[in-house]
Amino acid sequence: MTSTDLLVDAFGRIDELVAEVLDGIGPELLQRPAEDANPIGWLVWHLTRIQDDHVAGVADRPQVWLKEGWYERFGLPYPAEAHGYGQTAAEVGQFQGVTAEQLLGYHRAVYAQTLDFLEGLKEEDFGRVVDPSYRPPVTLAVRFGQRRRGRPPARRPGRVSAWAAASLTEDRIGRDRAAAYQREANCSIAAVNAAWSWKRKACPASG
Repeated sequence: MTSTDLLVDAFGRIDELVAEVLDGIGPELLQRPAEDANPIGWLVWHLTRIQDDHVAGVADRPQVWLKEGWYERFGLPYPAEAHGYGQTAAEVGQFQGVTAEQLLGYHRAVYAQTLDFLEGLKEEDFGRVVDPSYRPPVTLAVRFGQRRRGRPPARRPGRVSAWAAASLTEDRIGRDRAAAYQREANCSIAAVNAAWSWKRKACPASG
């Protein structure tokens, strides 16, 4: 299995789970299970915006969010560059008027651009530096949170594998930074997993 194969598999799992989360969902898409909690719709939007931002950055392409007019279609009261990171509870509360169809359409468009970029990569491309501001500089492999050796775990239905999507090797970056990257990546994986779990509790008949 090549590095590209691993990443294609990981992003494919996320795409499948996003579709499952949104299938048949009702009002709980925008409901907050607690006062400061994030609704399912916002979690899916945030996950997709981060993927769009990161892939566009390393691919040197425009973000799908802007290029294909999704920013205007969503009509959210956020700046065009917003992707959810660092938003306050009040800002999350402004996530309204969005449909499951819009979220799935945007995610599928980002997924398509992700696959198009990945399928053009060669193994040596993963050593390319994509962010020289860090010490050591961040390579494409690290930006994708990829482990370069070993074997992926068995697939677990209804859950995204954090190993394929978010693993980091300590020989590429320091332990503290590796842990920080791991926490950030795991938050994105946890976002979709949390949405999946809460949807099943809120509407078991459609989950």
